[in-house]
Amino acid sequence: MQPQPGGPPVLLIDELDRADEPFEAFLLEALSDFQVTVPELGTIKAAEPPIVIITSNRTREIHDALKRRCLYHWVDYPDAERELARVINEINTGSFVEPSHMTVADFLEQWLDHARNRVSPKTHERYGELTRVHIVPSLGSYKLSQLKPLHIQGFYSDALVKGRKDGRGGLSPQTVVHIHRLLRAALQQAIRWQLLARNPADAVDPPRPTKTEMRALTEAETATLLRASERSSLRLPILVAVTTGLRRGELLALRWSDIDLKTGETSVQRTLEQTKEGLRFKEPKTQRASRTVALAAITVEALKRHKVQQAERRLQLGPVYEDHGLVFARDDGSPWPPDAFSTAFASLIRRSGLPRLRFHDLRHSHASQLLRQGVHPKVVSERLGHSSINTTLDTYSHVVPGMQRDAALGVDRALRQAIDDENTKKT
Repeated sequence: MQPQPGGPPVLLIDELDRADEPFEAFLLEALSDFQVTVPELGTIKAAEPPIVIITSNRTREIHDALKRRCLYHWVDYPDAERELARVINEINTGSFVEPSHMTVADFLEQWLDHARNRVSPKTHERYGELTRVHIVPSLGSYKLSQLKPLHIQGFYSDALVKGRKDGRGGLSPQTVVHIHRLLRAALQQAIRWQLLARNPADAVDPPRPTKTEMRALTEAETATLLRASERSSLRLPILVAVTTGLRRGELLALRWSDIDLKTGETSVQRTLEQTKEGLRFKEPKTQRASRTVALAAITVEALKRHKVQQAERRLQLGPVYEDHGLVFARDDGSPWPPDAFSTAFASLIRRSGLPRLRFHDLRHSHASQLLRQGVHPKVVSERLGHSSINTTLDTYSHVVPGMQRDAALGVDRALRQAIDDENTKKT
């Protein structure tokens, strides 16, 4: 089988270990049928270099020599005949991608530059961390064209056992899944850039992530938390979070202009993000995340008191006060950094002696309490700003069994009452 006219010539060399003469001379003879200039070995009329497929115990020595002279493309493969057929078939079908000397590390740096203006700064920061801390140390030295599914699968397996850089064991399955999604997306871009013909990550099985145990407060536990935070600046943010389901970033980006205290509604228009370069306000990720949420009466009353107190504080500080119109801000009116906010919340939980709780769990608490009260999942989904009701049902499936029992009891009561009424009519 030979490539069609117009494509690069393909040469199979698998006799190097049996050749008596030095491999340079043997290679020169093997290439003599092609019009190729070979520096230091001789000239054979310059033309397009062939694709050479080599199997040999001396591949490293051969590779170094050929790379130095930049004569042609070198592929090491244990089954040379099969590789020869594959390369010729790809040339004939137009799917062949010319191998390059670019390493995975070099490619990922270019991809990170490409992704910079396509994702948020926080997301790009996370991409860079996963790439430079985990992917590059393990896979960066491979040539991009020679990266195989087996290399990636081995990297994932090692990461699960000893991937933490502090030496304290492996990465979580969820982190490895994030790495897999990132690497697959990057390699997909390599295909679009015509650096690869196929995505090796497609043939790799990432680990199945373990579900993070969700902590959802009952109404009684919520009351305990509110009592424990009575003298803290966190009390109102806690109340708003547990009665609206707003995310931390959404809460800290809330402005008074977003809240209508007369109608008892607030709109979610932006979120506050913290990166290494500082704080920034950005639009919500999805269209559904931009939403209007009805406020509980207890929340409206607390917000009214807070607005008065904040106005008094602004008058006390005078020109020192940074008026960004934020509902939840530092004492001087400046934005409250999300990381500092979470640290303060964790400190409050520790001091109060309450079980370990993340601020995000207040969002889960709001959703779980509504579902247990019989609120339709569609309404809960809208309040949370989920992209679809399926996300809500999947996330809070642990609440559904109780709802099923309540539904069965409701059907039972209604039907029994109807039957009793019918029997009463007969008598």
